[in-house]
Amino acid sequence: MIAPPDNPQTSAKILLGKKLYFDTRLSADNSVSCATCHDPALGWSDAGPTSKGIKSQLGGRRAPPVSNAAYAPLQFWDGRAPSLEEQAKGPIVNPIEMGNTHQVMINTLSGIKGYEDEFKTVFGSSPITLDQVAQAIAAYERTVVTTDSPFDRYVRGDQTALTCVEKKGLEIFNGKGHCTACHWGGYFSDGRFHNLGVAPAPGANPDEGRYAVTKNPADMGAFKTPTVRDAAKRAPFMHNGTEKDLMAVIRLYDRGGGPDGSNLDPLMVPLGLSQKEMTALEAFMKRATVSLNPGVADEKPVPASEFPE
Repeated sequence: MIAPPDNPQTSAKILLGKKLYFDTRLSADNSVSCATCHDPALGWSDAGPTSKGIKSQLGGRRAPPVSNAAYAPLQFWDGRAPSLEEQAKGPIVNPIEMGNTHQVMINTLSGIKGYEDEFKTVFGSSPITLDQVAQAIAAYERTVVTTDSPFDRYVRGDQTALTCVEKKGLEIFNGKGHCTACHWGGYFSDGRFHNLGVAPAPGANPDEGRYAVTKNPADMGAFKTPTVRDAAKRAPFMHNGTEKDLMAVIRLYDRGGGPDGSNLDPLMVPLGLSQKEMTALEAFMKRATVSLNPGVADEKPVPASEFPE
């Protein structure tokens, strides 16, 4: 994992970032942490269909997974943040998420002697700054890399790591299923933005997606390709949680996209998969891409007794 030159990884910084990640005191009313919407037990996302923030407010999108996000060139569904550091700053001041201000959050942390001491140890200076908070959280998030899945073992030469059905699913994933048009490489994502024809959730307004950032009409309704790694832990699916399970997602792709075809990505074409082929593809994604690395797959929240006071 390559860290930015101005934010090198250190064990002390990673530990500080982990504490901040799980600490609800970053929010305005001490009710929401990063882990509230990016829960290790839920594939580093949440139960959805969209994310719930301060005062039980619902956002319009699901929380993208933190796992492997360090490999993404841009952050958020619409790519509005160029780095994990910049991403970490956003939810703090989002009125629907943590509902705080950066200054109030810094004042809160500065009033906790344990944090004041840790920040000084890690960064060698005081007072605490917003950039330091973001750098610590990003340093921790760069350690959240899901590896050692049955797929990883298979490509390393363990022919027993996948079942016969999963091997067939991998073949479809790489071929007739057209999945690798966007979900390729070790990250299982091209990091780009595509319109899949996903309709708004009932009662919701259309989401402009990447267009809200670029103002390029070609980006209207386009969203970043999520990783397939650990996807089975993150139902429901799509940016707005409108597809309830993996089979529903497969059927959407098999149809050549969702019902909103107004700006459909040209990569979206009908696939003509049989039920047997769809079942095999589902089997591959359901187990073969789920991490067996206990350091990430079984990450536990910071105990209350270990938060700085």
